Amino acid sequence: MPRPLFHFIAATCALLAVAGPLPAQASQSPETAVSEVSDPPQTYADLVDLALPAEVVVRAQVRQASRLKPAEAPNVPAGMARLYIVVRTSSLLVGPALGESLSFLADVPVDARGKLPKLVKSQVVVLARTVPGKPAELALVAPDAMLAWTADVEQRLRAILTERNSPDAPPHITALREALHVPGNLAGEGETQFFFATEGGKPVSLSVVRRPGQPTTWGVSFSEIVDQAARPPEKDTLGWYRLACELPPQLPEGTNIADRPQDRQAAAEDYAQVIGDLGPCARKRQTR
Repeated sequence: MPRPLFHFIAATCALLAVAGPLPAQASQSPETAVSEVSDPPQTYADLVDLALPAEVVVRAQVRQASRLKPAEAPNVPAGMARLYIVVRTSSLLVGPALGESLSFLADVPVDARGKLPKLVKSQVVVLARTVPGKPAELALVAPDAMLAWTADVEQRLRAILTERNSPDAPPHITALREALHVPGNLAGEGETQFFFATEGGKPVSLSVVRRPGQPTTWGVSFSEIVDQAARPPEKDTLGWYRLACELPPQLPEGTNIADRPQDRQAAAEDYAQVIGDLGPCARKRQTR
């Protein structure tokens, strides 16, 4: 084995062993993947999970897929094989300038007889980090971060990356800091505000408004301005992801700071409505 390849394998195996296996969709041919566009193998949340930490997102064609020997691939899960993969870049969705040929390690499933899937010549999307000092090598952001390419997957990823790279992109929510319900002058009137801690300290708040005889409405603000006219984020946007996938399912103990029991109850009900309106953060990936 060439010495540069040996060093690359040794440096990357430990990362893959900790992260876990690639799911079956990573080995699909383009023809198989196209038939599944109506029921994508990845949900919106799955793609965001992979796209957020990626320095490089590239569409490529697999040129080589070599199985490592057991001694070179410790801790490979049962039913999986560790491959040294070389791809030829087709297009760069995001990241620094790269060479035409890129390589990385990946764990892929084998069949009942232990045979590998046919990967060579298949089109894939790779979400990865660069390897310092080695511009032709990549490290996947997760074991399943090599996806079968389809036009749908590429379009969805491009939209996510555009939002991620926007200066006003919604930040990662780390905690719900406090919730406060303030009753209005009329029976059934009031407003609940929720304030969140975020990565980087950017403001995020929710406002839930109750008016007599009208449906309760709410909105989110990703700025310093808390506006009653704010609206909920559209589904399958980064703003929706930040709320649906990062908020706790119930108000954490100690965050509901209203004095009166009825106001604390109103805040809990308003929060439950927000969570219900957002809907579940559905994921299909087995590893995260």
